[in-house]
Amino acid sequence: MPLLEVNNLEVCFGLRSGAVKALRDVSFTLERGERLGVVGESGAGKSVLGFSIINLLSRPGHISAGNVNFEGKDLASLAPEELRSIRGNRISMIFQDPMMTLNPVLTIGVQMVECLQAHRQISTSDAKRIALKRLQQVQIPSAEKRLDQYPHELSGGMRQRIVIAIGLLLDPDIIIADEPTTALDVTIQAEIMDLMLNLCEQNNVALILITHDLGVVSQVTQRMLVMYAGRIIEQGPTKEIINDAQHPYTQGLMNALPQMAIPGQKLNQIKGTMPPLQNIPTGCSFNPRCEYVMDICTKKLPPFTQSGNCLVACHMVADSQHGPQQEKLRSEEV
Repeated sequence: MPLLEVNNLEVCFGLRSGAVKALRDVSFTLERGERLGVVGESGAGKSVLGFSIINLLSRPGHISAGNVNFEGKDLASLAPEELRSIRGNRISMIFQDPMMTLNPVLTIGVQMVECLQAHRQISTSDAKRIALKRLQQVQIPSAEKRLDQYPHELSGGMRQRIVIAIGLLLDPDIIIADEPTTALDVTIQAEIMDLMLNLCEQNNVALILITHDLGVVSQVTQRMLVMYAGRIIEQGPTKEIINDAQHPYTQGLMNALPQMAIPGQKLNQIKGTMPPLQNIPTGCSFNPRCEYVMDICTKKLPPFTQSGNCLVACHMVADSQHGPQQEKLRSEEV
């Protein structure tokens, strides 16, 4: 049984103009110790997926269909007290901006001790000892001194390391990292990602890395999901997707990387923009931007097609997979 299993997940936001689906029919699994990347443009539903896994959606957002099973338990149906025992304890989340995570009026030590004591029967001295050990694990210099400092006294890179240390405090089974390096400069980004990778490997922690950076995904994750307009459109082994993307949208993301452009010429880009959730096109939601669009793309939602070790929601891929078989059947009939 997978550690985490998401089945046909649907998330809606109730607006005055009517319900808007932010996630549609999202399904995937996560094994213990596995590293999974979630990529896509802003507005694709990546962060909503992270929040919905631990049922941290704010009203009017809610899970309207499907389930999120953690070790066989549906997190969406748990009582608040039981969910709190898992959220932050067995499953922790690292957010984009550490200053939104850390309390500005409490010292780092107080915040880490409170986190430990909220989930464990533990003395303050033992909690401080564990907190100090975690800060040392994330390579914070003068770790003991940092326990008595406030978030504003630390650099952005140090604050993000502290957030990672808090995420690891209770030995979670899963860490959901939502754009953990967005607010950091490039050199610090590489250090933080190397640190997270090493810590996950050492502690056998599963990682869900939400990002728009395909370069980071290719180096850190083993499998990846590509999202567009609230739906997964391609998923499979990271190396296979990076080396041979099947969906036109994934191909567009790959071609938009700076290293794919000819020096001195404009960067490649996907024409158009992602549709608003209130106005998702009929059929394949990518069809207004797709250079390979066919008539069926504007009428019918593409089902998932197996391509190698990947699943791809694209009519063009489905035709290429089924075409030879159909020709064979027709020749046999003749």
